[in-house]
Amino acid sequence: MKKILILTTLIIVILCLFKSETIIIPKEAIRFRVIANSDAEQDQYIKQEIVKDLKQEIKKLNIIPKSLEINRTIIKENIPNYKKTINSTLKRINKSEEYTIKYGMNYFPRKEYNGVIYEEGEYESLVVEIGDAKGENFWCVLFPPLCLLEGE
Repeated sequence: MKKILILTTLIIVILCLFKSETIIIPKEAIRFRVIANSDAEQDQYIKQEIVKDLKQEIKKLNIIPKSLEINRTIIKENIPNYKKTINSTLKRINKSEEYTIKYGMNYFPRKEYNGVIYEEGEYESLVVEIGDAKGENFWCVLFPPLCLLEGE
């Protein structure tokens, strides 16, 4: 019984140590962020639908894990396709929200996700702002293609 208690305590301590570790996204990363109009349930639903459809569109780009410059060009050249996707999404869910798409250096607030701290700052990114963009947001990393690999 003592061995089990010691082993359990050891596992918990190790997990706590790993959770407090700060993992830094590489400088040559390209982030992706979609900001909802507000935190209202309907606005969050619209954001989630846009994210779902944009992720499918972005997956078609075949992001190359080792080529920042090529991916930067591919992402920028496809902004018209992202607009078509968003328009299609809004039409499908019967909404007519205003939105903007920006690519470049954009502000990201400090965020903790799954025990990992991501520092605030200006990061190269593709950002979609819906309406007033005052609600909770979705964000991930396009390059390296981390958010395209994760399951939701």
